[in-house]
Amino acid sequence: MSIFDGPVYGVAVDQGSGLEAALRKVRGSQARPDDLLDFKRITVETLSPFATTMLVDASLGRELLPSFDTNCIRMLAYEADVYHISDDDRMTKLPDNLSVADYPVLGAEILKFFLYYGPNDPAELNQRKQELVAQIGAACREHGVTFLFEPLVYDRAIPDSSSAEYAIAKPGLVGSATRTFAAPEFNIDVLKVEIPINIAKVGSTMSEAEAMAAFRKAAGAAGDIPLLYLSAGVTFEQFRDALALSRKAGVNANGFMCGRAIWSDAIDIFGAEGPAAMARWMQSTGRERLDALKDALT
Repeated sequence: MSIFDGPVYGVAVDQGSGLEAALRKVRGSQARPDDLLDFKRITVETLSPFATTMLVDASLGRELLPSFDTNCIRMLAYEADVYHISDDDRMTKLPDNLSVADYPVLGAEILKFFLYYGPNDPAELNQRKQELVAQIGAACREHGVTFLFEPLVYDRAIPDSSSAEYAIAKPGLVGSATRTFAAPEFNIDVLKVEIPINIAKVGSTMSEAEAMAAFRKAAGAAGDIPLLYLSAGVTFEQFRDALALSRKAGVNANGFMCGRAIWSDAIDIFGAEGPAAMARWMQSTGRERLDALKDALT
């Protein structure tokens, strides 16, 4: 099922301990216990009127959902702080304070679940990960919740994800994960996937033509499941250019979910000038960035 009736322009502000630490650093002696909540609430209040959907985390979601614009679809992450992941199996921990049955009660229309997935990992580990995704998908179907799944790929044999070697391997990794989870047994309604290329390597490690071919092949693995691109910590300019290249390649993705590429610069403003200055920045530059990303897909 899909609750989207048009392009998806999503903003993610589900980061946890990493964002909290960054805010504490820039705030210094002015740091307050509710800085993380304030930062997220400002982001929701200023951008949700212009976004199709917004994503908030399990820890603070209950407090943030009422701040959404009435026309913005509420998306709530179904994971504990994603920074608390074992380096060995990279298995996402589920939240202690939230169940799938809570979503309709909270008015959260979409459940987002994030998982690191290595297509070349041992079969036993990947089987456990697939069983977890299938379990969540079945629960979403039971409770009438839209299931958005986000696999972030890796390869243990190539630990440096910024390397030329990884740039060459990435399209295959993204395509493999996409193909795996497009299978009907997972009950996934929307796939939120990485840009399958390293945009910074286009022109060096791979040509533009090769990059466009990589876009088409990886996107084709989704079949009929709607596909959203995530920004994965790249700069605003890099994400905008990558989205534009996907369109040039003829890929008709349903939209994007973007977090740090839109609001990361607001962290320093929040620290140096306070919440009101951050709100003004989000209303101007933040909205302009969101609009530019929309334009990149048209």
